[in-house]
Amino acid sequence: MSLMGLDIGTTGAKATVFTEDGRILASAYREYPLVHPRPGWMELDPEQVWQMVTQATGEAAAGAPEAPVQAVAISVLGEAAVSVSKTGQVLANSILGFDNRTTALFDAWIAEQDRADIMRICGQPPSQMFTIVKLMWIKQNQPDLYRKMERHLTFEAFAHHKMGLEPRVDYSSAARTMAFDIHTKRYSEELCRRADVRCDLFTQAVPTGTVVGELGRRAAAELGLPQGCLVVAGSHDQPAGALGSGVTQPRLAMDATGTVECFAVAMDSPVVNETMLNNNLACYHHAAEDLYVALAFNFTGGALFRWIRDNFAEAESQEAERSGKDVYQVLIERMSKEPTDVFFLPHFMMTGTPHMDGNPVGAVVGLSLSIGREEFLRAALEGISYEMKQNIAILEEAGVEVDEFRAVGGGAKSDFWLQLKADMFNRPVVKLEVTEAASLGMAIVAGLAAGVYESASQAAAELIVPKATFTPDPQRARYYDERLAQYRQLYPALKKWQREVGYRLEQPQ
Repeated sequence: MSLMGLDIGTTGAKATVFTEDGRILASAYREYPLVHPRPGWMELDPEQVWQMVTQATGEAAAGAPEAPVQAVAISVLGEAAVSVSKTGQVLANSILGFDNRTTALFDAWIAEQDRADIMRICGQPPSQMFTIVKLMWIKQNQPDLYRKMERHLTFEAFAHHKMGLEPRVDYSSAARTMAFDIHTKRYSEELCRRADVRCDLFTQAVPTGTVVGELGRRAAAELGLPQGCLVVAGSHDQPAGALGSGVTQPRLAMDATGTVECFAVAMDSPVVNETMLNNNLACYHHAAEDLYVALAFNFTGGALFRWIRDNFAEAESQEAERSGKDVYQVLIERMSKEPTDVFFLPHFMMTGTPHMDGNPVGAVVGLSLSIGREEFLRAALEGISYEMKQNIAILEEAGVEVDEFRAVGGGAKSDFWLQLKADMFNRPVVKLEVTEAASLGMAIVAGLAAGVYESASQAAAELIVPKATFTPDPQRARYYDERLAQYRQLYPALKKWQREVGYRLEQPQ
């Protein structure tokens, strides 16, 4: 028998089949496009997403025919939700969290609210990105759709719906609606009243690891999974990745580097205070039992490296094609081996924490004729890492300590970058054997429900093996510590300039 972790993300779905001892038997990925009906609007077609999910699960299950899947749990992107009718039909595309159509509505609404009161209830610093704000926009701008809506399902609940089960949502995904009380573990009537939306549109929330049901014949055939396979409540993708990287005790953190760079720090109790609020740091339930996570992230993250590849790396792309190497590895090999004096502000789309700025300013500061390609390339990696180092400092100010980072995602493949991060963060960074952290986290959750494991922490300790540990170089750590104060002054200064000249970032089409 085997366990499946299914990850439904912003741009694709991945299904991975694991043995009970954590080995990958098979994996499949299917991509789906973002829909851009207007400038700044970003959506997903839920039916297209589901079609790709079924293809991924079917291919992955077929790749391990000797080990039928006994249980599956799902990790999902946050904030986005699917409007369905009384008959279960999808009524519209799903609005993504970083879609900016709600900016003006949110700004007007939040000006009349007590932001601290809201965060004390839901653990989320109020933002236009959350589901409840998208619902407010739908009610005001698409009243016919709002009237027809029976439920507004997270993608986890939508998957259950398509599986023919009564939809449920885990606590961590429910928290990303900004309508969920993380203390009572119920949707907040007060928050729904403030937003003037119906509380009954949200799906019943349950703990991660709760059995939602068993696949019937029709759903099993569509997904390529065995009839009777357990479907288990999963989690938001970042807590899932934290569990799958072994972050199951306080003071440990996941550092996931993909398109977005994200920290998920484990805590044994909620931390909701003024510093968290003022710096847009969320606190909500972990995928591991009896723990919470604090989230810090930068939307540009690894996307900045991709931008450099696409616009400035023709020679490296050609060399990669000739040599069979990964183009990113070729770029890294050509970087300066020494810290630079250049600041690269990685804000090429909406920022993450601490600013949460929908009209950001990206910049490179400190260029001169003495700066060569090698320094420029390294400065880009340093910029991503400076941004996250700033978040570490703010987390400390809020009372959230981090002793060690567990690195996952595409960025974890590079030893060069992991050592740079260890020096930048002035903390050990651990490289793991696991390559699919969110999927493994969900396989652990599925195994808990199936009786394979006794606890998430016990399973993580047994299944997740450190591959290498990168320790800070004291001299470089001191250099980056000293430079952080300078880095933290740059963005406020650029925002002042932006306000004075009326500059706006061109929104994606």
